[in-house]
Amino acid sequence: MWYFWGNVSDSFPLMALSTTDGDLFADGAGDKFAPLAEQLRPQAPDEVIGQSHLLGPGKPLRLAFASGQPHSLILWGPPGVGKTTLARLMAKTFEADFIALSAVLSGVKEIREAIARAEDNRARGRRTILFVDEVHRFNKAQQDAFLPFVESGLVTFIGATTENPSFEMNSALLSRASVYVLKPLNETEMGQLFERAKERALADLDFDDAARDRLVGLADGDARRLLNLLEQVRTAARTAQVARVDGDFIDSAVAQNLRRFDKGGDAFYDQISALHKSVRGSCPDAALYWLTRMLDGGADPRYLARRILRMAWEDIGLADPRGARIALDAAETYERLGSPEGELALAQAVVYLAVAPKSNAGYNAYNTARAFVGKDGSRPVPVHLRNAPTRLMKELGYGKAYRYAHDEPEAYAAGEDYFPEGMPGVSWYEPTERGLEGKIGEKLAHLRHLDRKARK
Repeated sequence: MWYFWGNVSDSFPLMALSTTDGDLFADGAGDKFAPLAEQLRPQAPDEVIGQSHLLGPGKPLRLAFASGQPHSLILWGPPGVGKTTLARLMAKTFEADFIALSAVLSGVKEIREAIARAEDNRARGRRTILFVDEVHRFNKAQQDAFLPFVESGLVTFIGATTENPSFEMNSALLSRASVYVLKPLNETEMGQLFERAKERALADLDFDDAARDRLVGLADGDARRLLNLLEQVRTAARTAQVARVDGDFIDSAVAQNLRRFDKGGDAFYDQISALHKSVRGSCPDAALYWLTRMLDGGADPRYLARRILRMAWEDIGLADPRGARIALDAAETYERLGSPEGELALAQAVVYLAVAPKSNAGYNAYNTARAFVGKDGSRPVPVHLRNAPTRLMKELGYGKAYRYAHDEPEAYAAGEDYFPEGMPGVSWYEPTERGLEGKIGEKLAHLRHLDRKARK
């Protein structure tokens, strides 16, 4: 038997290998000294709270459990939603040896040991499930190392990741595994978990509604975090000899955890996307919601200020040029005031941009022009547009026949051509009818009319 145990919670996954014999779940369930999250780890698929889109009747993972044939898979989702639990349940259901590795802590030695054990299992007619937590932490070459063993059927590979596998995982390994997306637990599901924990481990404590709501809110859809919070509260209540727990006790006993996202992961960029789309969609309340969510989660306000300025130029543009100025002023205000005072300026900039008239005409024109120039040759500047600071240049005709616009009617040289010779006709910037661009469009239409008259 192998005894290379680490902490088996999702936060500190197994560094090496689990036992080959006995109950795979005996490590935590029923052990009064184990963390609450481990004591309450589900022992059957029906005990899993949440993930009904995968475990409900007729859903993919429910069918996988009932198939009698395990298959390699990737479990993608935020922390505390059951990735390790589902992998262990898969091993228990198929009576397979469960080998758990952590991509953070394991190296070549642990991988070799796992493969050697899988070969021994096969010789004895037993399946092996190889579970790799934080699999995205392995580099592409390390991920490649699993391919021959997955293809030969030596192991059923289960990877767990909090990051988008499309970006972080080897495409060859991805093609051999089904990807299942796990979701944070919703408020109802968190309430079910709360009641289960209270019934099984906290029957001596009475929680009022405010305490329950506060704990569920702090857990932020993370089941393990909720159970860890409850464990903290249980310890604090027993120390203070408190039998009834209210919202004030929660605030005094529990550290105020930040919302769930790291500052470079998918959840972070998903929220930035939601903020940007709310501004573009002219919904100031939603824009404020996502901005404050990110500030509450610890996002750098300077980064948010840069993104807000980008929104001003990309989605408002010349429909309301004041938007860019307000966004820049908000960024400068934050630099002067810092947090939390400077965050008010960012919030008001977001509101202004959300209600401002929208145009991506300038953004589209720029992208189209860049694409054209990137593929086109280096066309020479027309002679009449060239500067002529020397006599030689003047003798060569530089600047000859150039029409000075201020000397022309309406300060416009009607019919003049400012493009290189042979350049195809283009019309990249097409202003919208919204905001100031409506006026810009009217002016351009008038100038084009003058061009047509002059060229006749």
